[in-house]
Amino acid sequence: MRKEAYDIIGMHCAACSSSVERVTRKLPGVSRSEVNLTTGVLSIEYDESQTAPEDIVKKVEKAGFGCKPKEERGQAKPKEEIDEGALELQRTKRNLIGAIVTTVILLYASMGQMLPTPLPLPDILSMKTHPVNYAITQILLTIPVLWFGRSYMISGLKALWHRNPNMDSLVAIGSSCSFLYSLAMTYLISDVPHHVHHLYYESGAVVLTLIMVGKFLESRNVQKTKGAITRLMDLRPDVAILAESGTEVPTATLKAGDLILVKPGAKIAADGNVTKGESSVNEAMLTGESLPVEKAEGSSVIGGSINGDGVLYVSVTRVGEDSTLSKIIRFVEDAQGKKAPISRVADKVAGVFVPVVIVIAILAAAAWLIAGQDFPFALRVFTTVLVIACPCALGLATPTAIMVGTGLGASNGILIRSGEALEITHKTSAVVLDKTGTVTEGKPAVTEILPLGMEENALLALAAGVESVSQHPLASAIVEEAKHRELSAQDAPEKFENLSGRGLRAETAHGTILAGNRRLMEESGVDLTALEADAARLSALAQTPMYFAKNGTLLGLISVADQVKPSSAEAIAALKAQNIRTVLLTGDNRAAAEVIAAQVGVDEVVAEVLPEEKAGIIRRLQEEGQTVMMVGDGINDAPALAQADIGCAIGNGSDVAIESAQVILMRGDLKDVARAIRLSRLTIRNIKQNLFWAFCYNTVGIPIAAGALYLSHGLLLTPMLAGAAMSLSSISVVGNALRLGRRKLL
Repeated sequence: MRKEAYDIIGMHCAACSSSVERVTRKLPGVSRSEVNLTTGVLSIEYDESQTAPEDIVKKVEKAGFGCKPKEERGQAKPKEEIDEGALELQRTKRNLIGAIVTTVILLYASMGQMLPTPLPLPDILSMKTHPVNYAITQILLTIPVLWFGRSYMISGLKALWHRNPNMDSLVAIGSSCSFLYSLAMTYLISDVPHHVHHLYYESGAVVLTLIMVGKFLESRNVQKTKGAITRLMDLRPDVAILAESGTEVPTATLKAGDLILVKPGAKIAADGNVTKGESSVNEAMLTGESLPVEKAEGSSVIGGSINGDGVLYVSVTRVGEDSTLSKIIRFVEDAQGKKAPISRVADKVAGVFVPVVIVIAILAAAAWLIAGQDFPFALRVFTTVLVIACPCALGLATPTAIMVGTGLGASNGILIRSGEALEITHKTSAVVLDKTGTVTEGKPAVTEILPLGMEENALLALAAGVESVSQHPLASAIVEEAKHRELSAQDAPEKFENLSGRGLRAETAHGTILAGNRRLMEESGVDLTALEADAARLSALAQTPMYFAKNGTLLGLISVADQVKPSSAEAIAALKAQNIRTVLLTGDNRAAAEVIAAQVGVDEVVAEVLPEEKAGIIRRLQEEGQTVMMVGDGINDAPALAQADIGCAIGNGSDVAIESAQVILMRGDLKDVARAIRLSRLTIRNIKQNLFWAFCYNTVGIPIAAGALYLSHGLLLTPMLAGAAMSLSSISVVGNALRLGRRKLL
């Protein structure tokens, strides 16, 4: 079997990607065909003895899309792709605005004359006194709408021509027939003015405009997910410094074995091992560890992480597609391309409903012609069937409930990106929680101050004065605590020296002050006996004790740790009350994870995992039959958020995490996870009610439109009545959806 990837050109929605999958799966020897709408890539596996690459390209092109072998992506190309996508989205938005404005004017001109009290309109355009002008005005307003939505019309007709009809096909036929029928009536108005009542220009325009709104929202979401991948790419620096020559080279040219120099504050260009130097490295964006990790000779580093205040010499071990960052990007791309069940259902409905409706319309028209009716009668039946079957009620059943549901969520600080997210969320059986920034605050804070021979605030003021010159997160925590207590920093350093991996030495007006870890104190001969037991106790609680000494004498210690959010334990209890399994997933060390888990009461702890391993844990739970929601806030969570059935991001987290997730908790309150699940269940129930009534409408309406009651009761719907019935079905669906907005969440 041969595996290949192709760039697909011209896709703008899920229906497009489904069409490509459908036609390529029909090729002989194809065992797998999947399209990632986010990246525009077709991944296909086939027997090359039965199908050739040219056959794949021809098949896709015949379906109306461009197709070419996937190009290798360079460093800068993703940004170019995103820019191009953004420009396309802007064009789509302009077309949508034009269609909406023109349709509103068209509705005013056409429907305004039919109200009990007609809306003001110049007499020269009046339906009663100048019917021809009235009709021509509608033509002139409808043509721009058809032009603005031409891509969907063309797409639908193309799909129909290639015997691969979708919902676009039904919309294209319905809008075209409404326009052409109205055009014929306009031609006859001069002889029979009464035909002015049989114009349906606005029906086709409104349907097409509504479709454009839905397509625009879908395209915008796709563009946002592409933005997450771009931000991940931005983590990789453009250049690296070769240690031997000191010259800058493009990061893309690095190869395994190269020795690079990483200056203080610079991004590490590639995965590797430290051969010389000591420093602290901020890996939070990749591992989720809230505290910098100390690196020395022999330590491994990750490309994209940020060096602290020391100089490092790094021997490159992994580059290109093998690097940790590239793997994260690949995980996000692959996982974001997953199809949700609602998309598959829509594909099936389109594949059956559309051709069935078209066949019914043709057969009904043909039957009446054979029965002796004239062509206008048959055309009216044909158009009426298409108009009454136009998927407004079916199309509105889901999006209106989603619109109201997402609005209800937004008013409660819960943002939900799509209907797919709402559909899956109600099935959640396991919630996986990132530790840092999700269950905990995500930044270190002072937990205990233990002074020796001085007041607690005096030690804190002295420590804040010394640490004010450091950019280390632990130092920032001490400075912030002093500010919170409204203490003035004491003994500001006249000179200071950062000691990589240990702390700092400061010269003040009152002597030499050391601030740092046990290693620094032992190297300087400071006796730590008085605080040994306390330090051990704090370390067991996954806290970081920082010692302070003056002129060789221990002054005390200040403990710093990432603290649990006040609402975390209550939120997890609410999930467990719904029989939802809870898992704490973190790249942090197991001791710290176990301490946090004990405080909040989760069912399971998985610690010391890399970002790509997090996605693997999610897959394991899915293979066990769990519907998994992942809750996280960092770049390191992006693969897991995308891999999960539902990714849920904390609103104050990283942009990548937010853009990789389908649900965003704007308030950062974990209790909103349970509320989101409740919201999903209410919305899905409403959608099912809407779909039931929409299907009932079509089941009853289509036979009547085809003339089932004409012979027995003389009842035959006109396109105008069909349009009214279609509108009433839509109103009932919308009305039911609006009830959802009055419901209460947990």
